[in-house]
This record gives sequence, C-alpha cells and structure tokens, in this order.
Amino acid sequence: MYFFDPFDTYFKNPNGAIEAPAVIKLRIKLKRGETTKTWVNCYKDGDEVKKISMMFEHVVGDYNVYACELNFDTPGLYWYSFQIETSGRVVRIPEHGEGFQITAYSKQNSSDWIAGGVIYHIFVDRFYKGSDTYQKPNAVYRDDWGGVPSYMPDAEGIVHNNDFFGGNLQGIEEKLPYLKKLGVTCIYLSPIFEAASNHKYDTGDFLKIDSGFGGDKAFEQLCEKAKKQGMNIILDGVFNHVGADSLYFNKYGSYDSLGAYQSKDSPYYKWFNFQEWPHKYDAWWGIKLLPAINEQNEAYQNFICGENGVIAHWTKKGVAGWRLDVVDELPDTFLDLLCQSIKRENANAYLVGEVWEDASNKVAYSKRRRYFQGGQLDSVTNYPLKDAIVAFIKEGDAPRLATVMNSLYQNYPPHILHSLMNILGTHDTMRILTVLGGNNFPNTKQEMEHYRLNEAQLINAKKKLKLAVALQFTLPGVPCVYYGDEAGMEGGADPFCRICYPWGDEDKTLVEWYSTLANLRVEQIALTNGEYELRQADENVFAFTRGNGKEQILVVVNNSEQKICFDDTSFNYNILINLRCDKLIIKAGEVAVFGKS
Repeated sequence: MYFFDPFDTYFKNPNGAIEAPAVIKLRIKLKRGETTKTWVNCYKDGDEVKKISMMFEHVVGDYNVYACELNFDTPGLYWYSFQIETSGRVVRIPEHGEGFQITAYSKQNSSDWIAGGVIYHIFVDRFYKGSDTYQKPNAVYRDDWGGVPSYMPDAEGIVHNNDFFGGNLQGIEEKLPYLKKLGVTCIYLSPIFEAASNHKYDTGDFLKIDSGFGGDKAFEQLCEKAKKQGMNIILDGVFNHVGADSLYFNKYGSYDSLGAYQSKDSPYYKWFNFQEWPHKYDAWWGIKLLPAINEQNEAYQNFICGENGVIAHWTKKGVAGWRLDVVDELPDTFLDLLCQSIKRENANAYLVGEVWEDASNKVAYSKRRRYFQGGQLDSVTNYPLKDAIVAFIKEGDAPRLATVMNSLYQNYPPHILHSLMNILGTHDTMRILTVLGGNNFPNTKQEMEHYRLNEAQLINAKKKLKLAVALQFTLPGVPCVYYGDEAGMEGGADPFCRICYPWGDEDKTLVEWYSTLANLRVEQIALTNGEYELRQADENVFAFTRGNGKEQILVVVNNSEQKICFDDTSFNYNILINLRCDKLIIKAGEVAVFGKS
C-alpha cells in the first residue's frame, strides 16, 4: 500500500509547473515491511528514461517515507512514475499512462496587463451600427436587425455567409461607454480584415480593414478612443488559410492582382499546395472557399512576420495582442516566427491560441505541441474549464470541475494560468443561456432556427447563468464575455450564436450582474493572480479560496436546492452584499464571496 498526492506539496515540492532550471523533491509513503527497493523513472518527452533511486527518509506511523530530487535543466514536458519492488514483483505508480506530468517552462515577456481584467468578444457585423454606415459591393445588406442569418447552401452546396446586418467599428466606438460601465478592459474583435464573408475568416487582404466595417481610419480611431477608456484591442489572427476570393488566390478575379489560382507565375503560387493546378488544392477542412496556406513558405513567413510584415503593420496601428485561429494547425517553425515577431513589436502583447483541450500536453497532427515551454503563447482559450463549469451547473458534477482545475493548476505555468481566456461561449458554440436552459437540442439547422427556451426554462437558465458567470469571473484566468451573453441572448450553434445584439431589449439584471463581478475583479487583487485552493467539491457545492497570505477571499457556489452554512470562522464579511456576518450562509442557487473584515 502507498500514499502519493501530486497536488500536495509534502509529496511534490514545489507544486505545479516549474520555471527551468529547477529542482523538485518527491516523497512517497510505503507500507513498512513490504518494500525492498523503490525508484523514480523520469524522462523528457521524446528522450530516454532516467532512473533515480529513492532513499529512506523517515517513518510516519505504519509507513516508511522515501524521497528523491529531480533536476530539470531545460524547458520541456516531463513525465515521472514510481517503480516499487515488493515481494518479488515490481509495481508501477501510476499503473497506466505516461506517468505524472511536469511542465518545465522558460518565462517570456508576458502580458501581465490582461490579468485582473475582462475581455469582451465582438462579432463586428452583429454588435452595433454606427452613425455612419458603410457598404461594400457584392454584399447583401439587410434591414431586419436581429433577424436570422442566412445559412442555407446554394445549388452547389456552398454557404456563402454574405448577408450583412451593418454592424461596424464606429458602432463599437459609440458603445465604448457601455463597455466601460460593464467593466471591460480588453476588446477582442473577430476578424476585421477585408474579406467576402460576414465572419471574415476568409481573409481577402491582410493589410486592409474591411470597408464595410469602416476601413483603416475607423480602426485606428477605435484603438485610440478605446485606449483613452482604459481598453486595449486584440485581433483575430487567421494565418492558416485565406479566402479563395482574395488578393493572394484570386479565384474569381475580384482583385487587381495575379493570384495563385490564375497563374503559376503568381508571386503567391508557392503559398499554396496544388495537387492539380488550378482546381485541386489543399483547403481548410476541405472547404474550397478557404485555400490552406503552406506556412513553411519563406515568402509567406516574411510577409506575415518580417520587419515590415503584417504583424508589424498592425502593431503600429495600435493592436495590443492577437488571438491565433486554429493554432494547432500552425507548424512550430511558423508559430515560433509569428510569436517572435509579435513580441518584437510589443513585448507585452497578449498572445492567445485557440486550443480546445489541455494545451500543456496537446498532440496535434501526431506532433506534441510546446505552447507553454517558452517563446510561443501567453494564453489559450479555456474550453476545458467551460465544459467543466457547464457540467457542474447543469448536472451538479462538482468533482469534474475540481479535477479540471487541479489539472490546469498543475500543468499550466502560473503566468499562463492567470491570463487564460476563460470562456462560456464563443462564435463557434451554442449560446451559454441556451446550453444551461435546454436539453435534447435539435439535430438540424432548420429545427435549430426555431428553437427557443420556454418561459420556465428561461427563468431557470438565467439563475444558472449567474452561477456559471460567477465561476468564470473568480476562477484563475481572465473572463471573456461573448457579446450579448450579458444581455441574455439565446441561440444554437453557428450561425444562430451570431445574431444581432438586442439593444433596448437587454436583460438589465444580467447586465448588472456581469458589471458587479467585473467590479469585484477590480476591488479584489486576489482575483488577479491569487493562489487557488479547493475547499469543497461535492453535493452540488463548489468552494475555493483565492489569494496570497492574508489577502484572501472565499468563493462558494451553492448549486443545490437548499441553503448551506460553510464552516470557516476566518471569513466574516460577505463582499457582494457588503455585510458583516457571523455565519457563512449561502442560499439555494446562489453564490457568495466572503472576505476578512
């Protein structure tokens, strides 16, 4: 019999990810009289295993304690396991898998300014129409703000996504006071470069802001005005593919350029991989409207990452960071250059990658990624946390949320943990209110178009959303609010999660709740980079502390149907209602944040 807990500093010290070079001390408790020999097998991912003997340290009750030290000289992903020789056989701990993980990292210039703030994600065409309107040719403009976006394919099976509701950058500028009141410190814009579609993931020209959004002048003015309001702007960087209707591919002859589709003599021809020129070419997920880029091409690398490249151009215009679309599909050689160029132009730029799994040990296209080991990302989209919060709020699965938080806390470097983009919904997912309130969702888009929560479901969903948002805003990381979630918007997956913001018809109670939690993040420094410690994860209750030393807060989310009393006499002040309390009472279906007066 043995005892080992990788989350306990007695057994593993220091805890969590480590900055190389570093030394970790391991301990394990083994039943006395059963063990003849014990050692640790440790290896850097892809390297040979090193065998380190564990030495007897002391006795604790019926157990002998064995210990050893592991040296980590260079950044990398490491794995370790225990080998225990007992009664003529060898036992491995853990029994299966690669072992226990250790992330060794080299800290780069990071975007510390993002921690403690609030990100607001805007799908520009659907947020707000500015006083000045802009229209581009070959686009369908609609006058039914809030209508259902077109989603049916044409006769050839293509969904063109070319209907526009008129939201633009000036509209965002005019709504900066609203965002300021909401507590937003960073605005993340879905793609805004010139492109044929409304979503703009089909870049037409990397060096132009789409004229339908107001063009370059509107963008520069937005950056300037946002900065005065204490907000930074980050852009969606789509560097894995471009549009077939682009300056570089020019399949339809829309541009005054020699595109790769038009001629093998095009300066862009080698950016793409053709099986049979011009009709058969690599495309993102096989979608012919999105020709895939060969990121190993030196000319393309220089165009994006060079001293006068795309990154440098927009940084000079005021961009404070980038969210990198489908980062798993960008090879390390290109991602290294891309990150270097971003940090070269702005050492404090916020660099977040779109990753849907644990990014510390991610394997993509049969290759282990090294996002957090130094020289690459500052953050990722925190889908594991989103899914765990939903499982807790909808199903009461507190242990799953605890497991995910333990994993993030152990595997992610601290500076990354505290700058994670904590999401509850995005342009790629169903609206969080719909998720929390509904079940047995339709299987087709035609059915989803008409799907709405009934009155009882909607009331329940809004109560659940308040709990989910409380977790999003108080767990380690930075909350990223998808536009309209705070207004109580419903909607299924793309394109129904991209409907227009309901100005004048917002749920003001929800808006106020988001603002309250944003103010809490400003007032409580513990929510910027405070240590996280789990206190309870069962019976529909999730509780944890955040803080350093005496500066601590206690967050208790009661997802049950009865009030609870939390036993901790060191906290005596209910921060959210500004009330001193002798007992820590949390009503059914509510959240409380306690401090020390």
